Amino acid sequence: MSHALRETLSKTLGALFSCVDVNGFTRIRTPFLYPDGDVIDLFVQNLNGAMTITDLGETLRWLRSQSIAPRRTPKQTKLIEDVCLNHGLEFYKGMLLARVKSDDNLASIAMRVAQGALRVADIWFTMRTRSVESVTDEVELFLGERDFPFQRSQPLIGRSGKTWRPDFHIRMPNRSSLVYVLSTGSRAAARSVVEHAVTSWYDLNNLRVGPESLQFISLFDDTMDVWSTEDFNLLQDLSVVAQWSQPDAFLQTLAS
Repeated sequence: MSHALRETLSKTLGALFSCVDVNGFTRIRTPFLYPDGDVIDLFVQNLNGAMTITDLGETLRWLRSQSIAPRRTPKQTKLIEDVCLNHGLEFYKGMLLARVKSDDNLASIAMRVAQGALRVADIWFTMRTRSVESVTDEVELFLGERDFPFQRSQPLIGRSGKTWRPDFHIRMPNRSSLVYVLSTGSRAAARSVVEHAVTSWYDLNNLRVGPESLQFISLFDDTMDVWSTEDFNLLQDLSVVAQWSQPDAFLQTLAS
């Protein structure tokens, strides 16, 4: 990468940015930070006169490192696509990209990519504050892909008169099931999540009898290492205990 390009970037971006050649790219070290304090870097590549500014996929790699979930939820992917649309970026193979045309201002394009990286990184906050909903969304996608008929968050009246909303009411040929998805990122909050399910299943226990009795399933998000043996034991007498890391076993429970 030419010295002239570095000079142009340094002059137009200002003193808070620094540029250096790295492995065929010009790396732009920005003053912006990911939520955990890591620096956001951008990279300029010039191939046969076509210039591109990209994060080289670092933002998505950072986002994946903040969760042990194997993949993004559809909602998270939609948020990323919305960010790219709003900032005029291309989302390709996990990278945020913007082409630089001859009459474009290099600094303004770089700022656009940096702002997009910031907004994508902010999805981390939705992962933290809505972890339960994210896992429940994954379960919904899982059921939908297999064409299982279900209703989400159906209100049901317990024997006490209180209204409960199990996450799923799933109707299978042999039997219907109610499912609570138990998920939390906090070991301290795990017991309260379990106790809520215990109280709910106990109050709805009348639905487990009769010719159209419902099966109760407590589906633990065991991708989070927050549960104890006692948590599982508290629910096994009131429901079938299933684990999200074993989807085939969960399907067998639904079909039984």
